[in-house]
Amino acid sequence: MMSGLSYAQFAWVAVVVFGAFVVRGMSGFGAGMIAVPLLAFVIPLQLAVPLCSLLVFVLFVVMLIRDRKQVVWPELWLLVPPTIVGAVLGLWLFAVLDNRMLVTMLGGFLVLYSLYMIAVSVLGLPQLRCSQRWAMPAGFFGSFFDTLFGGGGGTLVVIYVNARGVTRAGFRATVAALWFFEMIARIGGYAWAGFYDSQALLLFVVLLPLVWAGTVVGERVGNKVDSDTFGRVLAVMLFASGVSLLAK
Repeated sequence: MMSGLSYAQFAWVAVVVFGAFVVRGMSGFGAGMIAVPLLAFVIPLQLAVPLCSLLVFVLFVVMLIRDRKQVVWPELWLLVPPTIVGAVLGLWLFAVLDNRMLVTMLGGFLVLYSLYMIAVSVLGLPQLRCSQRWAMPAGFFGSFFDTLFGGGGGTLVVIYVNARGVTRAGFRATVAALWFFEMIARIGGYAWAGFYDSQALLLFVVLLPLVWAGTVVGERVGNKVDSDTFGRVLAVMLFASGVSLLAK
């Protein structure tokens, strides 16, 4: 079967990628955060994370071209430098840690992150405002966790940009533009480290149509699902994935 995967394993990969981009289409983010831990059950993280990064990058290119006039450039340029630094450090750790250690770290990260999501959903949070001084830690730690685990860290940037009081259109465009630059650093690093072999590139080409299909379905379904309910279901799924990876 393709790239050394059995038919059942490839079917799992295809369903996971489609489902992850349905989630992304509904929420605006989260494709890597959903796909990577589920893909880790059948393929190594050293393949899953670079593969998902490449798939997500295609979407960010389209979004940046479409929404470039809405980007809040002063906020973007504050976030880009620490984002690049965080991505570089994350790439270094990603390259030196073995798959078992990465899986354990990812499992722990998902459990903590899902508990945070549940707490936010149950307790609620007030509308926060912050100064531009928070751009550095938000950009650094956001890209660091994204690079190491394939997702999750972007939530820090989402919180920061939202707390800056950016309009909805500006928020969407600015976050997409930042992740575009982050992805260039991440994909360049993964390529330099040799993670994009023929297996990864073949899977990328085959799975690319599912990115489009999942995004379209997610955008249509997203308008019909209550955001609070969706967030709680997503948190439970992430918690279960994290526990499963820790027990793997």
